[in-house]
Amino acid sequence: MLVAADKFKGSLTAGQVAERVTAGLRRALPGLEVETLPVADGGDGTVAAAVAAGFERRRAEVTGPLGEPVTAAYALRGTTAVVEMAEASGLRHLPDGVFAPLTATTHGTGELLRAALDAGARTIVFGVGGSATTDGGAGMLAALGARFLDADGEPVGPGGGALIGVATADLSGLDARFEDVELILASDVDNPLTGPKGAPAVFGPQKGASAEDVAALDAALARYASVLGPEQAELPGAGAAGGIGYGALVALGAVFRPGIEVMLDILGFADALSRATLVVTGEGSLDEQTLHGKAPAGVAAAARAKGVDVVAVCGRLALTEDALTGAGIARAYALLELEPDPAACMAQAGPLLERVAESVARDFLS
Repeated sequence: MLVAADKFKGSLTAGQVAERVTAGLRRALPGLEVETLPVADGGDGTVAAAVAAGFERRRAEVTGPLGEPVTAAYALRGTTAVVEMAEASGLRHLPDGVFAPLTATTHGTGELLRAALDAGARTIVFGVGGSATTDGGAGMLAALGARFLDADGEPVGPGGGALIGVATADLSGLDARFEDVELILASDVDNPLTGPKGAPAVFGPQKGASAEDVAALDAALARYASVLGPEQAELPGAGAAGGIGYGALVALGAVFRPGIEVMLDILGFADALSRATLVVTGEGSLDEQTLHGKAPAGVAAAARAKGVDVVAVCGRLALTEDALTGAGIARAYALLELEPDPAACMAQAGPLLERVAESVARDFLS
């Protein structure tokens, strides 16, 4: 029995989900052998999943998205590091109701990458998602030694909005260690940098951007790309996390891979799967987004390829039975079926998840 679920955002971490599911399974079937492997897809919770799999948590003081100092974590095992950009530049660092769509910076993410290099990392899994920023990774690159100058030769300001004034990009000072580092851009987002499917249009509103802000950011990132490299702006993943994917691809030699595939590899999922007869996966909301590279879909695909049955647990279920079957999920159990009030459901997610796990045990293991 293998529990390989992502977090229930706003309620439970992936580790807590694993604990609650295990408790419920064993309440129904005492003595049941359960192996847990919390998973993530490159976004929030990626470092926590790596730590749960045996990586060491490391901390660094870096610049937050608003310019204030924050403490960010990355994970290290040997010469492999897992760096989660949200730890340094994520929405979690913004005060409630405060957004800075034009000025939020990824500078701290660059500092976090440098900390991983200083610790000896030579392979870096760079998880991107949950960002407060739309600066195309310019802040990250500046922290690593790049210079972005306006027509007067002065550095442009922080944030995506200021990039409308960029005239030249000097990458000669970039940290040379990236030439010898394998940098894997791990994301569930394959959007381009700009345009109707680009970072500002699709994700800007989630970061407080008005329609006017979206237009300004799109123009600014287009200007930035015209200076740094327009071809790479169309690459899959360029639009990830406010365009930080573009900065990593064009200037740091990153290679894009679907985040859940990368994480399953480094977490040792294949070995755990070889010992399992049933897999429980899940996340807070099973919906159309789940089918496009989210953790449960990745887990289910890998399990189906090995002939192992998969069931899912979630807070909210918004997929049809046909969609679940197509994704390789035999059945999904939603907490809202037990507690229909969303606020109460989130507050009681732990106990409700144990009850759901009891049902899984009765339906699939008895």
